[in-house]
Amino acid sequence: MSEEQNSEATFHLFITSLMMQALIALGELENPITKKKEEENLAQAKLLIDTLSMLEEKTKNNLTKEESETLSAILYELRMRFVAKPDKSRKTSLS
Repeated sequence: MSEEQNSEATFHLFITSLMMQALIALGELENPITKKKEEENLAQAKLLIDTLSMLEEKTKNNLTKEESETLSAILYELRMRFVAKPDKSRKTSLS
């Protein structure tokens, strides 16, 4: 695969980049720039999960089977990780 093909914008690349950002905000992945795990930012994680949820709703019946399954799996995994975090006066719920 050439470098040009690797940089092609795809739906899969887009949703996985949002997933990675959410995992960083959940404090589960190191930030690729700082090379450190950041402090949890649950508000940011929730925003990213809600964004993926909105994409799922807005793209319903317009995705390939693989894209739809990938998005559903990403949302499930992120939601489970989010709710597993200790409640630090969290006043938001996932959609």
